[in-house]
Amino acid sequence: MIDFHCHLDLYPKPTEIASRCEREGLYVLSVTTTPSAWPGTRSLERGHIRTALGLHPQLAHQRLGELSQFDEFLPRARYVGEVGLDGAPEFRHSWNEQLRVFDHILSSCSDVGGRVLSIHSRRAARHVLDRLSTRPDAGIPILHWFTGTIAELEHAIDMGCWFSVGPPMLSTKSGRKLVSRMPRDRILTESDGPFAQHSQQPLFPWDVTLAVKGIASLWNTDAASAQACLTTNLRILASQPPAVSSAAQS
Repeated sequence: MIDFHCHLDLYPKPTEIASRCEREGLYVLSVTTTPSAWPGTRSLERGHIRTALGLHPQLAHQRLGELSQFDEFLPRARYVGEVGLDGAPEFRHSWNEQLRVFDHILSSCSDVGGRVLSIHSRRAARHVLDRLSTRPDAGIPILHWFTGTIAELEHAIDMGCWFSVGPPMLSTKSGRKLVSRMPRDRILTESDGPFAQHSQQPLFPWDVTLAVKGIASLWNTDAASAQACLTTNLRILASQPPAVSSAAQS
């Protein structure tokens, strides 16, 4: 199973969650919301858990001063996330700071040879894609919980973007419509736990089985076949490693 976008450090008992993920053989991308959280969150790595270096757009106005830390840690980080833009009304006041942070991150990723990026694009898909188009060498963009328009989705596909899909996205008609149009060889599953919920309960990494079942239904296949395709996708992604220092994650 694959959880390619999870806030592992933000669960009440993250060490217990990480240990269960290790026991069950889950591949987990543990994203961070601030650069200062990255070193500590890496201590949760075990088995197939990897840690992404991030600066969440909702915190951009508060954490501008951590861009220097981002640049310091980036040579040792294979994955970057959660980064991006958020165009929701409650975050419009920080739009200029969001743009500054995202542009800086893309530029820094380009400078170090590219990274795998887990990207937030809520109500900002067009702007995210515009930014990515100016930095095609920033790495491999994976749009987390994509909620843009069909036209924006098609543009993202043409740009070579990947997508991570979780149970909440597959629980809505609009979400299923988007997922049904995504290339099967560029989809991964995610939980976005503990923020995302199912039946009013926080999702855990192992709950990606719900997403696998939803994807299988859209593909008119069984869960085992869908999981096999998703696993192949992860292997293909992993076969395109960006340049990182010898101390970086594998």
